[in-house]
Amino acid sequence: MDKQLINFIREAGIVGAGGAGFPTHVKVNGKAEYIVVNGAECEPLLRVDQQLMTYKAAEVLEGLKAIVKETGAKKGIIALKKKYKLAIEALGKELYPGDPIEIFELGDFYPVGDEQITVYEVLKRIVPEGGIPLQVGVIVTNVETLLNVSNAMKGIPVTHKYLTVTGAVRKPVTVKVPVGISIREVIALAGGATVDRFKVIDGGPMMGKIVENIDKPITKTSKGIIVLPEEHSLIQGKIRSIETMLKQARTACCHCSLCTEVCPRNLLGHKLHPDKLMRIASYNSTCENDASVTEAFLCCECGLCETACIMNLQPWKLNQFLKGKLSSAGIKNPNNRQPLKTNEFRDYRKFPVKKLVARLGLEGYNVDAPLVENVNHEFLCVVLDRKQHIGVKTEPLVQAGDAVALGQAVADVKEGQLGAKIHASIDGIVQRIDENVIKICKR
Repeated sequence: MDKQLINFIREAGIVGAGGAGFPTHVKVNGKAEYIVVNGAECEPLLRVDQQLMTYKAAEVLEGLKAIVKETGAKKGIIALKKKYKLAIEALGKELYPGDPIEIFELGDFYPVGDEQITVYEVLKRIVPEGGIPLQVGVIVTNVETLLNVSNAMKGIPVTHKYLTVTGAVRKPVTVKVPVGISIREVIALAGGATVDRFKVIDGGPMMGKIVENIDKPITKTSKGIIVLPEEHSLIQGKIRSIETMLKQARTACCHCSLCTEVCPRNLLGHKLHPDKLMRIASYNSTCENDASVTEAFLCCECGLCETACIMNLQPWKLNQFLKGKLSSAGIKNPNNRQPLKTNEFRDYRKFPVKKLVARLGLEGYNVDAPLVENVNHEFLCVVLDRKQHIGVKTEPLVQAGDAVALGQAVADVKEGQLGAKIHASIDGIVQRIDENVIKICKR
């Protein structure tokens, strides 16, 4: 195996551009039968990946072809929704006879972008319970990650991030910004909030997290910033405490099993039954001694169970709580079956995104967010989180007072550790280094 591409990726500090941020040089340093590109962007309101596939098609394909060759894969498959017509057209124009690349059109349902769902839709292979796609010969990668791989081949490290800024803002937009600017600055690029009292979601409306401090910096894994009125039902659901939810479950859960009937992992054949776990909570038992509680490890926390619940309960939040409790007790996931088949009703229980948007009360915010490649703004300071990936925290390569240039490596992990390099995203002077961040400001 030619290690040159792996070295380029490693030096560029590339991680998964969405989700947990797994270091890409580790992910592609092996063999796979297929490389599947997750271009579904199934979270409502987000527009990043579909626009990158439209306007950066050549670079995305360049990165994909390089990874296909590196891993010895038979083919690279770009899985994107059929409704992304501009992206499909742009990618098609850049493909040539003999290219080991295929475009696969997905339906418009949630959560088709969950990597296990994507693998099944594309290849009809079921990832084992608690497993990863590589166990069925597949590596799943992100669209922006491929763009970053293309840049790495030209010696350009990860210094900027594409993200959608939308919701209750004056001008919803998708922007390219330096890693490390604040969420407050990002909101300003969209013209600011249209309401006085608002909350911010970092990520999509379903799996994104409430931001407690909008001066928090953007990282390599940031994908969307959604501004919503403080009183919006989606915000109220996210801030509801687990204690409150459990109390409501004990009085309101009618054990109808709707949560299980729409659960994407259950429909894949995995042994996850949110309704049974809610029953345990209803009987005031969330003890790790109950063997069935370990099913919670199989939950991807997509939140679809909450959307389906007629009592507005949150089985995913219970599963999140149980996973934390089990892990604290030293209990690991014992579920690793290889399901032989999916639920026979799976195709009839896919949840349409249009219906999801309506249920979430987001129809008024489901608008275009045009891509702006070069924002007309000078960013004076960036705060670089020293851990923007799965693995260990990086160690500084610079000291306070050092002058640094855009693209210069400022932090890295030690040889053999899991992590990724971090680079300066502006020219400037290192103002501060502490336990968690490196702050750089212009002279």
